[in-house]
Amino acid sequence: MNRDGFFRLSSKPAAPSWRSRLPARRARPCRDSLISLSFGGAVGLMFLMLGCALPQYNQYWPLFVLFFYILSPIPYCIARRLVDDTDAASNACKELAIFLTTGIVVSAFGLPIVFARAELIYWGACALVLTGNTVIFATILGFFLVFGSNDDFSWQQW
Repeated sequence: MNRDGFFRLSSKPAAPSWRSRLPARRARPCRDSLISLSFGGAVGLMFLMLGCALPQYNQYWPLFVLFFYILSPIPYCIARRLVDDTDAASNACKELAIFLTTGIVVSAFGLPIVFARAELIYWGACALVLTGNTVIFATILGFFLVFGSNDDFSWQQW
């Protein structure tokens, strides 16, 4: 009988669980980052859908912004695969990728404004879409900041 008043069935100490064998320092920040990035993406898409589907707006032209969400990380991902990160000097391929990404992001912010000026959508819908753009692009930037390092767990594994 042990100190708690219970009988011990075996003389061996209990084996550590599988959770205690995991590296705690990596699992926790990764999970928290994924949850916060998922929440940010959901909030951004909610603003985009509100700008399209509210009864007073009822125009789905702002959904063309989704193409910019898909296209924005592609130049940087391609440049990251092609360029060796060992040299500290600026690289023309990475600079071109950043320039193209900036053009895509500016176009994503400009398209709803052009739609509102052409009176295809209302200005309230434009404001909701621009808010959604801000949240989505901040989420994409956060993804590259969290998973962009060259360690064992990076975005290149995705």
